[in-house]
Amino acid sequence: MTVTHDQVRARLTGPGQLFETEEVPGHGGTVRTWKHAPRDFRALLETSRFHGDKVFLIYEDEHLTYEEHFRRAATLARRLVDEYGVGKGDRVAIAMRNYPEWVIAFSATLAIGAIAVPLNAWWTPQELEYGLSDSGAKVLIADGERAAGLTGLTGFTALTGSGPALIVTRGEAPEGARSLEDVIGEVEAGVTLPPVELSPEDPATIFYTSGTTGRPKGALGSHRNLGQSPMTVAYGLYRTLIRAGREPGETAGQRRVTLLTVPLFHVTGCFAVMTTTMFSGGGLVLMYRWDPGRALELIERERITGLTGVPTNVWQLLSHPDLNRYDISSLSGLGYGGAPAPPKLLERITEQLPGRAPSNGYGMTETTALAIGNTGADYLAKPDSIGLPMAVVEVRITDPIGGELPVGTVGELCLRGPNVILGYWNRPEATAETFVGGWLHTGDLARVDEEGFVFIVDRAKDMVIRGGENVYCAEVEAALFEHPAVEDAAVIGIPHDELGEEVGAVLRLSSPATDEELRAFLRERIAPFKVPVRFWVRETELPRNPGGKILKTRLRQEVLGPS
Repeated sequence: MTVTHDQVRARLTGPGQLFETEEVPGHGGTVRTWKHAPRDFRALLETSRFHGDKVFLIYEDEHLTYEEHFRRAATLARRLVDEYGVGKGDRVAIAMRNYPEWVIAFSATLAIGAIAVPLNAWWTPQELEYGLSDSGAKVLIADGERAAGLTGLTGFTALTGSGPALIVTRGEAPEGARSLEDVIGEVEAGVTLPPVELSPEDPATIFYTSGTTGRPKGALGSHRNLGQSPMTVAYGLYRTLIRAGREPGETAGQRRVTLLTVPLFHVTGCFAVMTTTMFSGGGLVLMYRWDPGRALELIERERITGLTGVPTNVWQLLSHPDLNRYDISSLSGLGYGGAPAPPKLLERITEQLPGRAPSNGYGMTETTALAIGNTGADYLAKPDSIGLPMAVVEVRITDPIGGELPVGTVGELCLRGPNVILGYWNRPEATAETFVGGWLHTGDLARVDEEGFVFIVDRAKDMVIRGGENVYCAEVEAALFEHPAVEDAAVIGIPHDELGEEVGAVLRLSSPATDEELRAFLRERIAPFKVPVRFWVRETELPRNPGGKILKTRLRQEVLGPS
């Protein structure tokens, strides 16, 4: 007999259970939390040391155990305090690729109560300078590529003078800077973390939003957010197992080794993957940059059990011509989120990698990654849904003035829970606009069905309004992905004097297809007013931010010109 969702939730969250919940003060009232989650990142780091000689981080031919990671992080923590004067509340910026040093710097910063500021490694030097200035970073820990780019700025001297001190790894340290290896120096076996008093509500991280509109905002996360996040991911895994009629203990001896396909400076990479791996004692395989061919090699070599990223990663993996040349039998799970997943992707996984367990998650910078998830039989039954909220997350669908809407009605998705951040760094007006009465207003248009499953309809700002009719871009994009020639698609609004907007689409094709062929194909699947009146075909990949979301503002400018 199938176990219901309510039964699963009651079993997992009951008194004395691993996922027991409790109400604590927060967000202007009380908020439901995981009772047994780490109260702060420092507690998570110290607990991780018990995993000892298990391999934590794998990069190329480098393998770093949990004990080695802790010692290096603790040593760096002491150097930051003793040699750089970093104290509780100070900001330490990190700007580098997915190197093991990223994780070490992040751990050391949080362990002393400082605020970690992961900067987008894809940013230009000017954008990096903005992040440093906006956050008021006291120290910048960067790789050689980022450091070299910053040296070309006229204000770079501030980085080694009155501005943040510069520490460089995997590259040459400019004059006035030091190498990370020199800063850490000798690592002693008995090293301990410097003393500091931490509260779950203390600020811990500033992750900058994607900046698809205007200047990026710094999302200020707390230690509670960080501690709750791994429990949220674990709850989703346990919920899936029990719904499938299996017991969590059945997988106790199977160590998870995850391939990280997205940047650590994105919340998916940091919280849905890295801190969750640290929490569970699994292994984490890092890549210099995402490459599906290299990913296949690593899956075979490291016996990777799970891949977590954005839908594009999985799509490209399945499309790679060498897919069948590698032994990827160890790969049991494919997780993705951060961008809409077309239903066609689930079909491809089922056909090409039968027996795997795909999962689709929903989260954002402001929710410390995962908030809602869809896996297993639920995903097969409702592939166009992002799933059910996690047990500590509340969902509400509201109208434009904040009133709650009935089941099935499209409105703005609002969330509440211990994963919701404190607000935006030094942006009180933006904070007040987005976080209202304890609820995070996501800006996503969604509906909830009778069973509680959430369906994302579109981003509010990306909705095309054609002659008073709403056209939800995600629906048109999903239909386009059904066409065998369509490799990637983005739907945008085209200004129109009479209708206000018409529907357009930017495509990347794997084989030729005429505009009329595409329209005829779409007319069989969506209403005529939703069919694009114009197509643009690109030879190169569609522009995306590090989280995998298509940069539609840039696309509009490319195909339509400045507005």
